[in-house]
Amino acid sequence: MRIPFAKAHGARNDFLLTWVGEAPDKVLGEVARAICDRHTGPGADGWILISPPAQGNLIHDGAIRLFNSDGSESEISGNGTRCAAAFLLDAGLDSKEVRIHTGAGVKHLRVLDRSGLTFLFEMNMGTPQVNELRFALPLASGPAEVSLVQVGNPQCAVEVESFDFDWRKMGREIESHPYFPNRTNVSFFRPLDAHTVEVRFWERGAGETMSSGTGATGAAAAAMARGLVTSPVRVLTEAGPLDLREENGELYLTGPAEITCGGEFYFEKGT
Repeated sequence: MRIPFAKAHGARNDFLLTWVGEAPDKVLGEVARAICDRHTGPGADGWILISPPAQGNLIHDGAIRLFNSDGSESEISGNGTRCAAAFLLDAGLDSKEVRIHTGAGVKHLRVLDRSGLTFLFEMNMGTPQVNELRFALPLASGPAEVSLVQVGNPQCAVEVESFDFDWRKMGREIESHPYFPNRTNVSFFRPLDAHTVEVRFWERGAGETMSSGTGATGAAAAAMARGLVTSPVRVLTEAGPLDLREENGELYLTGPAEITCGGEFYFEKGT
């Protein structure tokens, strides 16, 4: 079966995007693992299925389902949702405002700039819920003090003094910790000044990523709740900055999305 796709990235967090109906419904997890494989497929951190709104639908401009590279399904990706908005605009949507139905509800995005297939969006990430500000999570190396945050998906934010340790190993352990029966995303953040944090990301179902929209939001929310930074907050990722501002308790994330290529993936079940 040939599965058409477009490839896009939001701050080098990359995704493959396919219209619903152009992939076999019953083996979506298997397709996600195959198409996201960086050696035998086009390769990406995740695969997004997009459906247009039903005729007369005034609530959203498109709906998405997000699959991680390990085949698991996730509620939302901030960077991935921006990529989906870029996909819809390239497909003919003519609007400066884009509403996308995700597993975490309808998200509103505003186009700040566009040059060809490169976009800059501001996205309403909603109101973060800090469930635990300082929680002692038992790890193999001893307890780690973490913040547990919900931003449409689960986030475990870990304040660090530097990244000069095996944070990937710790991220892998935290992701699958028994305390999180459905696993969790992990961000390691280092405050630099009153408006800047540096972050590294270990994402549930994808592993290390160069940036993360929801991870940046969770890390910023944790740092703000701890009194380390105040709005606006610049989050320095390995792929460049993402900017967040707070308004009436909601966080708005500004970041890029770029469509880079497209093609067909040849999928054969069981391969």
